[in-house]
Amino acid sequence: MTLAEISEEPLDEAAIREAVADAAHGATVMFAGVVRDHDGGQAVRALDYRAHPDAERFLREIVDRVAAETGLRVAASHRVGDLRIGDVALFAAASAGHRKEAFDACERLVEEIKRGVPIWKRQHYETGVSEWVGL
Repeated sequence: MTLAEISEEPLDEAAIREAVADAAHGATVMFAGVVRDHDGGQAVRALDYRAHPDAERFLREIVDRVAAETGLRVAASHRVGDLRIGDVALFAAASAGHRKEAFDACERLVEEIKRGVPIWKRQHYETGVSEWVGL
């Protein structure tokens, strides 16, 4: 059973780590996408993530596909709603027998999530202006 969820609540790093845990795997790679305080030369004060109603289904399909194609344990959680600087927007993880496999699978998972899950981000800048990005 893989873990793939969209949540309005703060993400649970321990749950992601547990979802990929395997006594046969000596490498676990975790990725945390954290809200930063700048983008494109502008100061950012907050982000607002919105998801398509089927976003969790898309996320699950990606997690299941990466797991099936790599033969590894992978998991991901993406947060939606209002996030502040320092909040985690995405946790992704992979475990494998060796670090290179785990790193490669985790990177692939993150890239496919960014491309294939319909979640949109609005940045709120220190200037008071906000804009949707990455559309």
